[in-house]
Parts: sequence; C-alpha cells; structure tokens
Amino acid sequence: MNPTPNTAQKHERRFRQVDVFTETACLGNPLAVVLDAEGLDADAMQRFACWTNLSETTFVLPPSEAGRAAGADYRVRIFTPGGELPFAGHPTLGSCHAWLEAGGRAQDEAQVVQECGVGLVRIRRRGSLLAFAAPALTRRAVADAELTPVLAALGLSAAQVRAAQRLDNGPVWLGLLLDTPETVLGLQPDHAALARIGLKVGVASTNRCDGAMHLISRSSREARAFAAAGTAASGATAAPDLVVRAFAAPIGVPEDPVTGSLNASLAQWLMADGLMGSRYLAAQGEALGRAGRVHLERDADGQVWVGGHSVSCITGTLRL
Repeated sequence: MNPTPNTAQKHERRFRQVDVFTETACLGNPLAVVLDAEGLDADAMQRFACWTNLSETTFVLPPSEAGRAAGADYRVRIFTPGGELPFAGHPTLGSCHAWLEAGGRAQDEAQVVQECGVGLVRIRRRGSLLAFAAPALTRRAVADAELTPVLAALGLSAAQVRAAQRLDNGPVWLGLLLDTPETVLGLQPDHAALARIGLKVGVASTNRCDGAMHLISRSSREARAFAAAGTAASGATAAPDLVVRAFAAPIGVPEDPVTGSLNASLAQWLMADGLMGSRYLAAQGEALGRAGRVHLERDADGQVWVGGHSVSCITGTLRL
C-alpha cells in the first residue's frame, strides 16, 4: 500500500530559490530547485510545485543510464502548478546555476549537459552567463479561425499583428509579432478566455522607435554588465532590441515574468524569417515590475543559444 502524503517518509533535501535572467535579485523570474530529488514520485513533485506557487519548480536527479552514456551530467524534471513540462528555458538555466553552485561538476568544463523530457540540452558556460542550445523548433502558419479568438482575448485588432506562427520546441506557443512596444506593454488580456482557448501566447515587438525606448530601458544594468564582461558581440548595445510578454493561463500562469522557451522559439522564427538579426537582446517582465534580459545568438552552425544570468536568493534545506 502506498503511503499517503501525510504519512510518507520525508527527507532533508538541498534547496535553492533562484532568480533567472537577471543579476539583481527580484528583477528576473524566480525558480524553485530541489536538489537530491531521488525517491520523489511525480505526485510528490506536483504537490510541491503547487505549494511553491511559482511558474516552475524543478527536481534534479542523476541522469538515466542512457542519458549518462550520451554525456548527461544530471537529469531534471520541470513542473508548473498545472503539470509537468518536457522542457522550459528559465528552469534549465536556473537548475544549472543551482547545480553548479551546489558543487556539481560537469564532464566538460566548457558546457553542462542536461537531460530532460525533450532529451539532452547543452548549456554553454561563459563566465557567469549560461546559455542553452535551443531545442529544434517546428512551426507553422496560423489560420484565421485559430487567431481570431486569441486576438479578441488580447484586445487586439488584426492590423496590429505583423506576423503570427504556432511554435513548438517542447512547449507550444502561439507567437505574435506586434506593431509597437507600446502595444505589447499595454495589453490587458482576458486570462480566463485564454485559458478556455487552451493556448499559451507569446507577444513581441521590435524596439524600433525612440519614443518607446523609455518603456523597456529601465533597469538595464544587466545589459551593461553583459557588455562590460565582454560576452556580447562587438557593437552590441545595452538597449534591448525586442520586448516580449508571455501569457500562459492554460498551465495556471497568467503571465510569466521571463520565459526562456518562448524567447528561444521566437528567436528561431524571427531570425530565420529575417525579422531579427543573428544576435539581439530581449527585454521581458516590464509589465510585472521586472527587468529580465535574455541574450539570443545564432552561431555559425545555425544553432540558436539562449542566455542569461542567475542569482540565488534562498539557500537551505527542505523536508520533502
């Protein structure tokens, strides 16, 4: 007979709460990381993810036998309050940060290999900045019948949409490129309607005009530090090139502060279609009082890398 949650044996486990896509605590996207997660089943993980009430909670485990043979350094399971994800960006970077900070040693000093639901994900190390290799993307055009209810839920007209794609790199997003940053930042979605539609929606706009600059340039300390550390490309500017918001009501998260998987799929789409260059800086979180910064780069082999800084805010143990 399986023990009930109240009588199951609990263990002391190392724990971190990490802020991702920022170098300044409370300006990024928080993540709960349970290290030493062996022995926890999916139900226990889901209960704890609901209790943290964060957009994602991760559980770090030894790699599977097949994963270890393929070079994985650890395995991670990723949960939202609404269920498990095969992959997500800010949990990937935050879990790697926590694993390294807790003494994890990668097989290769230049990169960490994470095993998760979509397979193996490479994470590049450049000083304090970590960047994951974006998983393969599948995308398609969006039919009007699919787009119309989403626009109504967002309060948008078709004329405000420059381009739309359905994006799938593990998580599925409806990606919308809008006309101006002001449109993106001014959205007040009907989250209940988006939950009924059942689609996560990512919206973005290029930062094309000085009049919009003040809306997305506050707290650009991360971008200046990134450039000062020499990890940005020559000629990169501190001002973000793209402003992004992510609405994920179907998984219990009305708006995600900073979203790695969405920024990954947006970059793969926008770079491939010539709508953004091969290297840019995205800003996300402004509407929630955050100042997330996501560094996107496509290398000579065509691989898109999604990078950011992380900072640990809470370090300790939990009984789970």
